[in-house]
Amino acid sequence: MPPTRVIIDTDPGIDDTLALILAFASPELKVEAITTVAGNVPVAQAARNVCLLLELVDPHPRPPVAIGAAHPLTRPLRTAEGYHGEDGLGELSRFRTEAGVLRYPEPQQRLASQSAPALIAEIIGGAPGEIVVICIGPLTNLAMAIQAAPTQMAKVKEIVIMGGAIHVPGNVTPGAEFNLYTDPDAARLVFTSGLPITLVPLDVTERVMLTVELIDAVVRHIGNRMTRFVRDTTERLFGVEHGRMGRTATPLHDPLAVGVVIDPSLVTRRPFHVEMETGDGPAQGMTIADRRQIREEWKRPPNLQVCTEVDAGRFIALFLERICRLPV
Repeated sequence: MPPTRVIIDTDPGIDDTLALILAFASPELKVEAITTVAGNVPVAQAARNVCLLLELVDPHPRPPVAIGAAHPLTRPLRTAEGYHGEDGLGELSRFRTEAGVLRYPEPQQRLASQSAPALIAEIIGGAPGEIVVICIGPLTNLAMAIQAAPTQMAKVKEIVIMGGAIHVPGNVTPGAEFNLYTDPDAARLVFTSGLPITLVPLDVTERVMLTVELIDAVVRHIGNRMTRFVRDTTERLFGVEHGRMGRTATPLHDPLAVGVVIDPSLVTRRPFHVEMETGDGPAQGMTIADRRQIREEWKRPPNLQVCTEVDAGRFIALFLERICRLPV
């Protein structure tokens, strides 16, 4: 089978970066473009981080990188540098070579001329039924593309979104997950678009945990630039997780969204009608799924396929095998 053609919309972010590594290490996928959105870090920093990773991975051909929304549709931006580090990648400027120069030098910024929403719509419109959009940041770019080019966007094969929390607590408020909380208005627009959407919520992403012991074992076994980069970018994050949660492990939120496209059998999906709470109260950013045990005809029709179960061990094995595969 030919590889699945994907656009990855992202706000790197450490787990976003791990998701991009997984995508480039997977022959099942062909990355057509990477688009950046403000979320974990401001949008310009997100683009810089994508370019840094592309210089490290050096894929051929190199996909275009387009800058997107600098802030949510109607709200101020709340970033997450306290979790991901000031650069979004765990403070990589800490690392130097034996000669004293930066281990990860400033990348060359080679960016597409189009905005992210325009590039997303252009690629989808030019390949009807072929493109999967993997959204691993706030949904601002996707919402803007749907608003500006609904006819082109209707030709998308599937949209896979890392976001939300259905049966479990949120990770930024008791009820809300970070990506959708950052721009709930965009999420609401996307959820009501009628497009084919798979949601990869905290219910499954928090079951796939990357531990410091696994990373150390991989680095000892495969000591190349890529495994070292994974260790370097996650090192600070493990410290943050230990301070907050008492564990030297981090959930692979965004890599699992990529994994769902690589191998759909990794997860179990259930159809739900899901709405976004956009009010300013304590429920802001909640994903509200209709889980009532009543006759289906009494409910509103499902608008999302929601991942509810995951084969965590098989996904972790896939992730570790793939990051060892990149020949750098």
